[in-house]
Amino acid sequence: MFKLIKQEGNARRGEFVTPHGTIQTPVFMNVGTAAAIKGGVSSIDLANELKTQVELCNTYHLHVRPGDEIVYKMGGLHKFMNWHKPILTDSGGFQVFSLAKLRKIKEEGVYFNSHVDGRKIFMGPEESMRIQSNLASTIAMAFDECVENPAEHEYSKKSCERTTRWLKRCIDEMNRLNSLETTINREQMLFGINQGCTYDDLRIEHMKQIRELPLDGFAIGGLAVGEPTDVMYHVIEQVEPFMPKDKPRYLMGVGTPSNIIEAVYRGVDFFDCVMPSRNARHATIFTWGGIMHATNKRYETDPRPLDPHCDCPTCRNFSRAYIRHLFKADEQLAGRIAVMHNLYFYNTLTEKIREALDNDTFTDFRNYYSPLLASKLED
Repeated sequence: MFKLIKQEGNARRGEFVTPHGTIQTPVFMNVGTAAAIKGGVSSIDLANELKTQVELCNTYHLHVRPGDEIVYKMGGLHKFMNWHKPILTDSGGFQVFSLAKLRKIKEEGVYFNSHVDGRKIFMGPEESMRIQSNLASTIAMAFDECVENPAEHEYSKKSCERTTRWLKRCIDEMNRLNSLETTINREQMLFGINQGCTYDDLRIEHMKQIRELPLDGFAIGGLAVGEPTDVMYHVIEQVEPFMPKDKPRYLMGVGTPSNIIEAVYRGVDFFDCVMPSRNARHATIFTWGGIMHATNKRYETDPRPLDPHCDCPTCRNFSRAYIRHLFKADEQLAGRIAVMHNLYFYNTLTEKIREALDNDTFTDFRNYYSPLLASKLED
């Protein structure tokens, strides 16, 4: 399923064949949590204008509304949102972390209070797999516990052990679901998730355990949740040598453009983050010269596009002055065209990383762009 085309150091260039198309890696997955990109960007925009290869949707949120059974009745997520390329669904495990005040963790699974209406919800490994099967995503994520950083070593160890037990239950349930004639996507794939907080011994031991299981890919979870960036990079460096070479690696919830470049350098293939769309809705724009804030007064009469080096629909058609005006006037169009730019930028970033790996120039690319893209735009 995964073909490693070439490497430059630990950086990997690959292809991942799925039931819904081949993914060129490294890849950034655009986050449509509730089956839509926030900011008014449609599946048609993603497919035709923004170079999107994979869309990510969230199991927990779609279970709450509209309900995974409704999505199933509509033929699965691909038909529901008119998206024909790969979809990855998060397992709901991150909500174990993010909804900490609303949940109780037990061996069988997690008891939630819905963040929408307070109703009681139970989700365990089997429930997560059944929901994701109803959604009929291309890639399902195993149900895990994302532990808050910092956490006690002993609790983190017990959490890793429980996550492994949950993973085995996920595998068994997915195998059962994929055998049913009523299942929409009987070729649904499953990625396991490495946990262990920031403890090297736990991370390595957990990776050693889960790499022996029959999985289609492996994720590094529980990072980008407040720890320093150098700690995140350190954890990747500790885990990477123990990850299978013939399976894709996914760093969950990351990150800035510089984070992506640095994680590719350390051997990661898949990324996702709400940052490009969330920041865009607040007028923070990623460009090839650094980060800009579109509401800055110096752009009031600036006729240039957001980024003169970008050929996205926004930069082809609108000026900085007009976009600044839209944000100042609180027009919804501001968010839409800013989100389109940032998503295009992220997808182009991973495209350029792939080109650099193809041409054996990734080291030079990293040295130039990793610091530049983290800096403030000067002009």
